[in-house]
Amino acid sequence: MQRLRLAVALLASAFAIHEATAGELIGQASIIDGDTLEIHGNRIRLWGIDAPESSQLCRGDDSLPYRCGAKAANELDAFIARRPVSCEPVGRDVYGRTVATCSVGSVDLAEWLVRGGLAFDWPRYSKGKYDSAQREADHAGRGVWAGSYVVPWLYRACINQGGKPGDCSDDAGSR
Repeated sequence: MQRLRLAVALLASAFAIHEATAGELIGQASIIDGDTLEIHGNRIRLWGIDAPESSQLCRGDDSLPYRCGAKAANELDAFIARRPVSCEPVGRDVYGRTVATCSVGSVDLAEWLVRGGLAFDWPRYSKGKYDSAQREADHAGRGVWAGSYVVPWLYRACINQGGKPGDCSDDAGSR
């Protein structure tokens, strides 16, 4: 019975959030949207990038609208594929979420999203860390770079001023 309790305790600790390594969060992630995930009840905003909002529309190379925010979230979920995510917190945002750099294995999730054209380098915070990945995605015409879009921070500003998702998705700031 002692061994069973010890085995259960060890197993439970293996799946718990590990904070022993300078606050690092490790575990299976649920995808909230293209730049936000949750590990063991902790909301985590990916540092240095901004992905389109879930309700946001972009236009593909065929000029047809598609839900680019939902696409970013779905692609991120498929890439992670229930593998453990490791996040290193760098601070908190205005909504109280942990802001962190996160990876699966050796792959930086923010860089992966930007390189795939699913999110934008947000120089206001990243200081251009993901700029080369963004230029690569633009040059290759991947993701949002294949058509037209509104950067997420302008989309949110439009929505916050009372705009509707369809109108805010195709207004000023589009490519």
